[in-house]
Amino acid sequence: MSYFLFATGIENSHPTIKGGSVRIDQMEKCGHYARWREDFDLVEDLGLFYLRYGPPLHRTWLGDGRHDWSFSDVTFADLRRRQITPIVDLCHFGVPDWIGNFQNPDFPVLFAAYAKAFARRYPWVQLYTPVNEMFICATFSAAYGWWNEQLRSDTAFVTALKHIVKANVLAMRAIVEVRPDAIFIQSESSEYFHAEGVRAIGPAEIMNARRFLSLDLNYGRRVNSTMYEFLMDGGMTREEYHFFLDNSLKRHCIMGNDYYETNEHLVMDSGETCASGEIFGYNEITRQYHDRYRLPVMHTETNIVEGPTGQEAVRWLRKQWANVLRVRNTGVPIVGFTWYSLTDQVDWDTALREENGRVNPLGLADLDRNLRAVGHAYKKLVADWREVLPMQSVCLDVPVVPPDMHNDPWAKARREGMRVHLKPRRRVDQMDISMDDG
Repeated sequence: MSYFLFATGIENSHPTIKGGSVRIDQMEKCGHYARWREDFDLVEDLGLFYLRYGPPLHRTWLGDGRHDWSFSDVTFADLRRRQITPIVDLCHFGVPDWIGNFQNPDFPVLFAAYAKAFARRYPWVQLYTPVNEMFICATFSAAYGWWNEQLRSDTAFVTALKHIVKANVLAMRAIVEVRPDAIFIQSESSEYFHAEGVRAIGPAEIMNARRFLSLDLNYGRRVNSTMYEFLMDGGMTREEYHFFLDNSLKRHCIMGNDYYETNEHLVMDSGETCASGEIFGYNEITRQYHDRYRLPVMHTETNIVEGPTGQEAVRWLRKQWANVLRVRNTGVPIVGFTWYSLTDQVDWDTALREENGRVNPLGLADLDRNLRAVGHAYKKLVADWREVLPMQSVCLDVPVVPPDMHNDPWAKARREGMRVHLKPRRRVDQMDISMDDG
């Protein structure tokens, strides 16, 4: 049976701060290394078949061609045994110390080799997010100066962005060489910038063009003239730009749209920004992204602090689900929904910029692995809707192969049939058939 992709996630982010001397490892802070069996038990108890999950990159990727798969071997074997389909998060906001940071031009090719090694070791894995939230990773690392290289310049941002997106593209190509029917779910932050006043319209327009850069490059879409100048002024070469136009694997992709209360911004007349809170909401912003890329959609992240009554997160869940249904009912093919993450997080109240050890009550369960009110509400929502949506949805049928069917003849035949599509070529959907430059 084809199920709507109800999911949660176990966050494996690990950026560095304080000049690279401190690493913020969410799996460690949330106790996953010691309690992973309990975490997988929770996923099963919630009635979920899909889990955003990946190995801790900094502990697994020890050098070029050197890996420690010990933790991944036991956890992925257990996921397979339980028939939980992972959406594998390979790079989440950080790289190993030996890579340095996202300014390293060797990162894309090296990361692609790592992705291929993972795919070879776990050939039954089909769903991937090679690099999580590429735009946010580049912004927080090289524009805001919060993580990793901790730089603040347009040149540093463009450098980080082109390396991150190239790593994602090359990783996708490496994975499909091993698993030709691989599906890539780009978990990317869905942003919008609202002008506070008339003088803020110009800066807001630039920011609203810049928010698309990671996906434009990833999907081989021509950027507008202002963003082209921005990329060239930031150090991207024409050859680098054309690499993205010529190497898209858009046909293998689902566009993952992450949405939080902090994803909408107010642009002041000075050009500075602050959080605006929810104004448009997930439905409106996701339709903007879908209008641009025309891909199937998945709501890949959301959460909110539980709050003093315990019902604030439940209300947010209901609001997000209503938005998902609204997106679906307007004809956009939406294939999944995710509350992120499974358990509470630590120090996200400062965007991982500080190591305070503060527990943020954002999860379906607390760090003692007890379901929160939103966890109970999500469990009921999944039970109510999971088998209804495939029959009523206008969405495409996502061809997900369950782990235990990896070696079935029909699955092998479909993989072989996909191999004919692996040769890079210019496609009609890369051609700009409109006269404007947007």
